[in-house]
Amino acid sequence: MSDFSIPLFPLRTVLFPDGPLPLRIFEPRYLGMIARCMKDNTQFGVVLASPDAESSHVDAGRDTFLGNSIGTLATITDWYQGSDGILGITARGGSRLIVRSHHREPDGLYIGDIDLLPAEIGMALPAEYAAMAKLLEVIISDLGILYNEFDVRYEDASWVGNRFAEILPISLDEKQYCLEMSEPLRRLEFLQPLLRSLRQETSQ
Repeated sequence: MSDFSIPLFPLRTVLFPDGPLPLRIFEPRYLGMIARCMKDNTQFGVVLASPDAESSHVDAGRDTFLGNSIGTLATITDWYQGSDGILGITARGGSRLIVRSHHREPDGLYIGDIDLLPAEIGMALPAEYAAMAKLLEVIISDLGILYNEFDVRYEDASWVGNRFAEILPISLDEKQYCLEMSEPLRRLEFLQPLLRSLRQETSQ
């Protein structure tokens, strides 16, 4: 039996715990979902859409729901109405979740029966990754407003790994792989050589 049911937003992106998610909402099914979440102070789930889904939304006429069943709870933290009339929101990643089953409503909105996955146990960042934390501090400072409202934890192995996983220009499969990891040190071990490779490429 799953913990509870929530609306799901399949996207061609991966949301990490404590990470930001800016979105522009224009489809009626998701406008309704966002309105209900804001009114009832509830969350929705972000899951990685299948590769043939469109970049910003999933075709309502087809079941293009992902094969990946691990995603992240999202809480709306801000919203605005753009000059073009499109609703913009910022959400924040919360607990990881696993989708046990799902169905699609008549309007195309997915509803998932989910379980919440245990939070990662806090772990101090090992000294061998101190350089990564220092680099991350510079990157987040450069990114500015996207992280302005977030508490920073450069001494936390899980937090540092999740931030690099969401920021680095790696494939969505690699990002999803990082999300599905439950051990902070494994995530850092996976990301460190990718970061070195990217830095070497940009320095050439």
